[in-house]
Amino acid sequence: MKLYIAEKPSLGRAIAAALPKPHNKKDGYIELGNGDCVTWCIGHLLEQAEPDDYDAAYKKWQVQHLPIVPQQWQLKAKSKTRKQLTLVKKLIKQASQIVHAGDPDREGQLLVDEVISQVKLSAAQKQSIQRLLISDLNLPAVKKALGQLRAIAEFIPLSVSALARSRADWLFGMNLTRAYTLAGQKGGYKGVLSVGRVQTPILGLVVARDQEIKEFVSKPFYEVEALMRTQEQQGFTLKWQPSEACQPYQDEQGRVLVKALADNVVSRIKGQHGLITQVKRAEKQEQAPLPYNLSALQIDAAKRFGLPAKAVLDTCQSLYEKHTLITYPRSDNRYLPKDHFQQAPHIIDSVIANGVFSKEQLATVDPFRKARCFNDAKVAAHHAIVPTNKKTSAQLSETERRVYELICRQYVMQFMPAYRYHQTDVEAEIAGGKFTTKAKEELERGFKVLLPNKEDKEVQTLPPLTLGQQVLCENARRLDKNTTPPAHFTDATLLAAMTAISRFVTDPEIRKVLRETDGLGTEATRASIIELLFTRGFLARTGKTIVATEAGAALINALPATLATPDMTAHWEMALAQIAEKQLKYDDFMQPLVGQLGSLIEEAKTCDSRQFSHIKSQVKRKFKGARRKSPRPKSGKAYGTASGKAKA
Repeated sequence: MKLYIAEKPSLGRAIAAALPKPHNKKDGYIELGNGDCVTWCIGHLLEQAEPDDYDAAYKKWQVQHLPIVPQQWQLKAKSKTRKQLTLVKKLIKQASQIVHAGDPDREGQLLVDEVISQVKLSAAQKQSIQRLLISDLNLPAVKKALGQLRAIAEFIPLSVSALARSRADWLFGMNLTRAYTLAGQKGGYKGVLSVGRVQTPILGLVVARDQEIKEFVSKPFYEVEALMRTQEQQGFTLKWQPSEACQPYQDEQGRVLVKALADNVVSRIKGQHGLITQVKRAEKQEQAPLPYNLSALQIDAAKRFGLPAKAVLDTCQSLYEKHTLITYPRSDNRYLPKDHFQQAPHIIDSVIANGVFSKEQLATVDPFRKARCFNDAKVAAHHAIVPTNKKTSAQLSETERRVYELICRQYVMQFMPAYRYHQTDVEAEIAGGKFTTKAKEELERGFKVLLPNKEDKEVQTLPPLTLGQQVLCENARRLDKNTTPPAHFTDATLLAAMTAISRFVTDPEIRKVLRETDGLGTEATRASIIELLFTRGFLARTGKTIVATEAGAALINALPATLATPDMTAHWEMALAQIAEKQLKYDDFMQPLVGQLGSLIEEAKTCDSRQFSHIKSQVKRKFKGARRKSPRPKSGKAYGTASGKAKA
């Protein structure tokens, strides 16, 4: 009997639909016409054991127990899904061939691997396991994937990377949450101070931004605008560019801070003739942005509709599993395999049939236009999130419709012309000073016809200008401006910060080697981590802005910079990627980490707990065991560990 093990029931049903009929639907699995079976997990069926599962003494939180480092790691069945775990293990024992059908990412790999590992299989049985990768639940796509099964050995490094992440998160989350909760208790704080290697640096970003805004002092700065006229009496404006001699009077961003300097420039150029020293005209074009990965989609949905990251992920899961209108949503990739190009005409027809765009709106779409997004070299475990070729009459919710339209728009733009425009850059010299301007003339809107028609920054229309032409500075004026503080984080900007974390990394060596795709958390976990910070009472929303609460700020101020900044976790993400790529061994990652943990716990013991004395816990939680002298969250998630994938 061949056994297919899917990550969740919806995937299991999609796999069964592509396999021999008739089907006999059982409790927890489907028996196929040829005797094979399809079963499924329900997310993680297993979870990391709690500290007191290793030693009952750990039920009471005491600093002398720390650090808690398991010598033999244990997994335990989740109580709600214990029945399904028992069934899957029974089917594994009966199977002559196993097909691993977890989601195509490192968590999906580990999720099924850890269940298989609960059954004692021979080395030959383990080696014969096949891997099924599905990113589109529609029948033709599933049938195609079933014809492309791969050897499980290819995915062992991915599983090891996920295992290292899980255990490392447990070590830091369990130990440091206990350490700082006990420190908070010394100061009178009654709640849990959860610490996690991803959630805490995110909180640190918000706290640092809030503090920067609080301490910001606006400063005036000055610009000079020259009002010019040609001999043909055609007017235009130029902007003064300060020379190197002006640097002592500028800030680090080149803004002039001395009013007298700007006034001097105004008086010197007014009524003077200037000379056009440079005219550059060029036709430029802008290609359509790549199709979405999850973070890019969440950022756009937050900007456009104000949707929180978790709402976007949940909506995507519904569009993927319930409606089968989009491909696998937890993707970190923005490219498509070349063979996907053949589906373009059918997908575009479905987008029109589903009422997203009319034929008139897509008049310039050419499904045979080979866009840059079709690149096998840049496609890894999964590809970009795109619409499927399914035509539906289902009624979508307002949020589903909005997210689906964003995904469709981003896809069909790949087959539209580039945005084309003329750009003219002009430089002039007036009384020894340098002045510049630029103009932009739109030639073809191309893919931008599908985007909200936002006006570009105000760009003037220039008269015909030639190199060496003499022009008159008819008038000049000083523009008085003030520096503004950075903006508070929003869902969109916080997600953007998480995905481009190198901008916030202080260690220059780490910043150098960080790739663009590195970030805090993964596509699957970022939304749930942000929500966890709200749940724990460390973040709050004020309108669209996200701010740290008093408790959140106090926690960050009590922590060493190692935990409160992204450097450490950015380094972890790099190391986990290296494990997945067979460039780093598991032990070479874990052993130094355990040593670092001991040092961090010593710092927690000596932190100033007085800053928690006036803060009330902002989250009311019920903890099992009334006699416990210390709070004990029900699961690793409350400690800030990232155990398990976020569920739709």
